[in-house]
Amino acid sequence: MRYPIAIEPGTRRRAWGVVVPDLPGCFSAADSGVDEAIDKAREAIAVWIEAAVDAGEAIPVPSSIDALRKSPDYEGWIWAVVDVDPAILDETVERVNITLPRRVLARLDAKARQAGATRSGFIAQLALAAK
Repeated sequence: MRYPIAIEPGTRRRAWGVVVPDLPGCFSAADSGVDEAIDKAREAIAVWIEAAVDAGEAIPVPSSIDALRKSPDYEGWIWAVVDVDPAILDETVERVNITLPRRVLARLDAKARQAGATRSGFIAQLALAAK
């Protein structure tokens, strides 16, 4: 997917602002210019989509830049497009094989039991909680 982003040019005293019009409340900022603004927008979009998926919310379809740039709210802003890996929306369960030392596996299983989870479920919880 390709989400359009609006970048408000910064100054020496003000950061570059970034808004993702299709994702309500999704915004970011950058200090050094357009390239950093695009990178920060990519991170913000991934976090926004992950939170929406976790909450069971629908993910809006990207609009066209041509439609969005007609808004007077973005007059003088720079437009760019951020590619989003569709895998972050994929809820398909996939079997994986991992290799761990037995002592680590024993600790993992004990922690999973304490949490009332399966090994796979516990690993998924850890991954989703990691920042």
